[in-house]
Amino acid sequence: MLYSVRILNFDNSIIRQDKLIGCFKPSIIDLTDLGPRCRLYSNDKTAKEISARIGSASGDSITFLGSGDFHHITSLLLDKFNEEISVISFDDHPDWDILPPRTGCGSWVTRILSKDNVKKVILVGASSGDISPSLFRMGNYDSLKDNRLEIYPYKHRPTKVFFKSIPENISADVKRRIFFDEIHWQELKTKNIAEFFLHILRRLPTEKVYVTIDKDCLRSPYSLTNWPEGHLELEELLLMLKFIKENTRLIGVDITGDYSPVKTMGFIRTMITAINHPRDFSAKGIPQSLVDSVNEASNIRILGLLTQ
Repeated sequence: MLYSVRILNFDNSIIRQDKLIGCFKPSIIDLTDLGPRCRLYSNDKTAKEISARIGSASGDSITFLGSGDFHHITSLLLDKFNEEISVISFDDHPDWDILPPRTGCGSWVTRILSKDNVKKVILVGASSGDISPSLFRMGNYDSLKDNRLEIYPYKHRPTKVFFKSIPENISADVKRRIFFDEIHWQELKTKNIAEFFLHILRRLPTEKVYVTIDKDCLRSPYSLTNWPEGHLELEELLLMLKFIKENTRLIGVDITGDYSPVKTMGFIRTMITAINHPRDFSAKGIPQSLVDSVNEASNIRILGLLTQ
């Protein structure tokens, strides 16, 4: 069971949620001075400072990170664990880029795959264009070998990859053509999620599991973020979290996907942020009070399940 709740406050998105604060009494680590320096990515110096201020591993805890722009902090949290673990990520994006920066919200999965104690990574709900033909080649597809990494989109059309041999993987059917491989994904929308997800959990190579949730995997009635909305219903996410809680040793959870106005420091970071952020994001044009209310309601449902 997970007992403690904490907030790594990079952007003030969680501390505005008064009901959550009142019900769960989280500890708060103020990192707002570092937020503009680590939005979207962190250089080595900033990553080391964040890690030092977070302190040692906080097992059996639930950690809020704020906006999904800070999802790469997950990899710094996972640095604190030495035991063999499996990682399950609920996210509309695979975050598996092989391009720099190494500690970035689009590349943190590749970073944790370099850790020997991380035996398997499961990506659930990754339905964005990041696994489309145009962007797939920038992903860490070599990690699909031997099922080290598995990807289960909610929905996604087959991905064609030209002049590359894609490893066989249990999460996809790879069809070999003359000039390209065609990947047919096991879409969650076609599955009985309860039966299918239990089957995934029973194949995990470790008893201990770490879960990371980016709420952009959810539809907009349940999550309003700095990114486009995903496809999962909140009840589907809660069902899968329930199965993880009941069938594994859950050693930690982090949650991103709240909303904050984008504030950065430095010309280069500002330019990168402007280029990478989508023009259409699910919180766009919605009053801050409603954004906070929608996100808080889902956060409280998730906390209620995990802390029971």
